[in-house]
Amino acid sequence: MALNKAKVITVTSVKGGVGKTTTTLNLAGIYSRMGKRVLVIDLDLYSGDIASILNINYNNDIYNLYEDLNNNKFTNLDDYVTSYNQNIKVLPAPKDPRFARKIESKVLNIILYKASMKFDIILIDTNHILTDINLFALDFSDQILYLINNDSMNLKNMKTMVSILTNMNKTNYKIILNESNSKDKKYYNKYDIKNIINKNVNYIIPSSFYIKNIDKYIVDGKILMLEDNIYKKYKSASKIYEMVANDVIKGSKVE
Repeated sequence: MALNKAKVITVTSVKGGVGKTTTTLNLAGIYSRMGKRVLVIDLDLYSGDIASILNINYNNDIYNLYEDLNNNKFTNLDDYVTSYNQNIKVLPAPKDPRFARKIESKVLNIILYKASMKFDIILIDTNHILTDINLFALDFSDQILYLINNDSMNLKNMKTMVSILTNMNKTNYKIILNESNSKDKKYYNKYDIKNIINKNVNYIIPSSFYIKNIDKYIVDGKILMLEDNIYKKYKSASKIYEMVANDVIKGSKVE
């Protein structure tokens, strides 16, 4: 009988400050609502803050896992991941960023393979720098989600990235325009953006999803899409996240 393997989704960007981590966690929330077993891997190794955002207390992180795999001390993946709720587990970035440079992509391959046998969904949150680790995550992924916002430099960087992905024969990626964290920035419409980046925008997180008191939820360690009041009040955003989540599971193409 064939083993079920997790769908691996990397959420990334070409510039910081576009809502990448929030989007990763909101997708985790949607998948949790679906009853999926979700692993969130914080691969922003130098400055990842997912564990901090979620108020998770943990003993082990991805560096501890890396070290034990390297030294044949690994026994069970459950020893290194920390539960957020019954469906979502987190593999945090290194507590000490000095250890980040020691993690090699060849061991990341083992980590992702082992995780893919235990979970339905693996969400990888990474930064926008094309390091060996990040490139490996992109190669391992079933789907790559690029977050952009309505910003000239961001769009120019995305145009360059589209060219790179085309050169690499990469087609398993979608582009999400996040209007919710910069609701007053509407310099370009969807048609303009398509012409600038030479690619369609697949999804738009609407500006109506702007939450003025979002810091309250962060302080409380909440995932927005798991909060019923948010989920029901911001129906258009909830539907977008559900659409993204379902498209990845189905492997559908949005052009």
